[in-house]
Amino acid sequence: MQLSDQVHKFKNVTGPSSTGDKCRAGQQVPLISMAPQTLERLFDKLGHFGRFQAAVYFVVNFQTIACGIHYLASVFLAVTPQFICKLPGNVTTILVSNTTAGPGDLWNLWTADSRSVIAYMENGEIWEAEKCSRFKRIGSFELMNYFKGNRTRYPCSDGYSYDQSNIENSIVTEWDLVCDREWLAKLTQPIFMFGVLLGAVVFGDIADRLGRRYILWFTSTAQFVFGIGVAFTNDYYSFIVVRFLLALVSSGYLVVVFVYVTEYTGLKARSWASMHVHAYFAVGIMVVALVGFLVRAWRFYQLVLSLVTIPFIFCCWLLPETPWWLLAKGRLEEVQKLIDTIARWNKVKIPCRVSVMQMNSPDNSTDKEIAIKTSKTKEDKTSILDLFRTWDLAKRTITIWLLWFTGSLGYYVISLGSVNLGGNEYLNLFLAGAVEIPSYIVACFVMDRLGRRNTLAPSLFLTGVACFLSMVTPQDIKALSITLSMIGKFAIAVAFGLIYLYTAELYPTIIRSLAVGTGSMIARVGSTVAPFCVLLSSVWIFLPQLIVGIMSFLTGLLTLLLPETLGRPLAQTFEEAARLQKKTNRDKTKEDSCGEDGSAAVGRIVKRDYIIDGIEKSKEEQSLIEHLTRL
Repeated sequence: MQLSDQVHKFKNVTGPSSTGDKCRAGQQVPLISMAPQTLERLFDKLGHFGRFQAAVYFVVNFQTIACGIHYLASVFLAVTPQFICKLPGNVTTILVSNTTAGPGDLWNLWTADSRSVIAYMENGEIWEAEKCSRFKRIGSFELMNYFKGNRTRYPCSDGYSYDQSNIENSIVTEWDLVCDREWLAKLTQPIFMFGVLLGAVVFGDIADRLGRRYILWFTSTAQFVFGIGVAFTNDYYSFIVVRFLLALVSSGYLVVVFVYVTEYTGLKARSWASMHVHAYFAVGIMVVALVGFLVRAWRFYQLVLSLVTIPFIFCCWLLPETPWWLLAKGRLEEVQKLIDTIARWNKVKIPCRVSVMQMNSPDNSTDKEIAIKTSKTKEDKTSILDLFRTWDLAKRTITIWLLWFTGSLGYYVISLGSVNLGGNEYLNLFLAGAVEIPSYIVACFVMDRLGRRNTLAPSLFLTGVACFLSMVTPQDIKALSITLSMIGKFAIAVAFGLIYLYTAELYPTIIRSLAVGTGSMIARVGSTVAPFCVLLSSVWIFLPQLIVGIMSFLTGLLTLLLPETLGRPLAQTFEEAARLQKKTNRDKTKEDSCGEDGSAAVGRIVKRDYIIDGIEKSKEEQSLIEHLTRL
C-alpha cells in the first residue's frame, strides 16, 4: 500500500476512536503527523515517563539483573582454593610447619607460608607432597622437614587435595584445573567476554530486522536455559561452550534493552533512564556476592543464580513492541493501538487518530526539511576513515577510543579484583556493586551542571588517585585498601556511564552512529583484556592497579583537550563538529555560522539546528544505543 493510500484510508475513518475522544460518525477524523519527529513530540502529550513507561522500564530491567549476574558469576565459579598433590595410599600422620597431626588437620595447619606436607604412609613409606608434584623419600622412615637423601619425583596422577573450608567445590576442584591445566581456568572469563563482544554485534542487527520484543523474548529465555545448562555440564569444554552461548544472549539482551527503554522514554527522561540501566546490572553483581556467600557448591550456585530472574520469563511475553520500530516498518494500526494503550495507562487524552502524512505537506515544513536532510545523510557513504577525516577529528577519535577502553578495562579490573582485596571476599564484591548505584545518580546530576568533560576528566583522575594510593597503602590495613578500591569503582562507573552520551555529542550526524559503534567495540576489547590484567597480580600484586591508574591519568589528561558539549546543539556537519573545539558561546557560534554573506538561508538553517536539537538527539539515540552495553 502506497503512503498516499494509507493517508487516504486514515482520513476517512469514522466512528468513535479507542481513546474515548468524542468523534462523531461521518466526520473527518483529526490526524497527527507520524513522521519520527512528530512521534517524539507526541511524548509531550503522552508523558515522557508515565505509568506505562515506568511499568515497562522496571519489568525489562528486572532481567538486566541477570546480565550482571552472569557477567561476574565466574569469580566464584572458577575460584581456586589451596591445594596439594594427592598422595598414594593411606596417610596416618602428617608434618606441616613443624607440627605433627592427623591427615584431617592438614588445612587447619596450612598457612600462607606453607609449601609442602610430609606424610607417613600406612606401609611405612615417607612421602612429600607439594602443589604440583610429589616425592617418595628413599631410605627415610622418620617425619622430618629437612631431608638430604634421594627422592623420586612422581606426577599427580591421583589428583589433588583441596581446602574445602571456604568452598565445597568449584569447576577448578571438580576438573582439577590447576598446575599444567591452570590456564584453562584462567580462560573462563576471557572466553565469556569474547562471547559478549559477538553478542552485541549479532543481536543488535537482528533486533532491527525482527523487532525488539522478539529478541527480548528469545535472549531472556535463552539466558534461563543456558544458565541452567551450565550447571549440568559434565566436563570443562562443554562448560565453556554453554557459557559462551550464555554470554552471547546476555550481551544481546543488554544491548536490546537499552534500545527498548529509550524508545519508550520521552526526551526529558531518556538520559536518566538509559544511564540507570547500569544500576540494575550493578544489582546483579550484588546478587552474585549474596548467593556466593550462601551457596558454596558451584552447580547449586549456578542454578540459584539462573533462577533469580525466572519471574521475568513468565511475563516477558506481555511486553509490546516499541512504537519506533512499528513506525519504521509501516505497521500504523499497531502504532495507533499502542499509543491508545499508553494514553489509557497514563490517563491522558490524545487526538482521535494517528497517521502518516505526506512529507511534502505545507503544514509540516519542519518535518519535511528534517526528512530531506536525513535522507541526504543516509545517501552519503561513510567509513571508519571519516573518524580521522581531519587532524583535530583524528585526535578526538583516538582520545574517545582510549576513553572507552580505559572505562571498560578499569570497570572490570576493579570488579573482578575486588575478591582479592583481603577480608571478606563476598562483602567486597557486594560493595563493588552497591557503590555503582549512587555513582549513576551523581553522574546524572553533575554532568548537566558542570558539563560532560568537566565530569569525565575528574572522575578519571579520581580513579587513578585511588589506584596509586592503594599501591602505597600497607596491605595489613584491609579497611583502607577496600575503601580505596570502592572509591576507584565509584569514579570509573561515573566515567563509563558518561562516555556513551559524550561520544554521541562530539561527532556530526553522518558519523555519529559509527563513532559510538566503534567506541563500543573498543570497550568490548577492554572487557576481554581485563581478566588477563587481573591475572598479572601473580607477577606483582599491584600491577593491575598500576596499569589502570596510568591509563586513567593519561586518558583524563587527554579528555581535558576535548571540547565541552553541554548546552551545544548536536553537530550536523563536519564543520559544526570542528567548531565545537572553539571556546565560543552559542550566540557567537550562531554569528559565525551566518558568516560574511549573512544570507537568510544559512541563518535559517542555524536557527533550525537549535530548534530541533532535542529531536535530532533523540533520533540519533535510537540508532546509537543499539551498539551499547556496561558493563
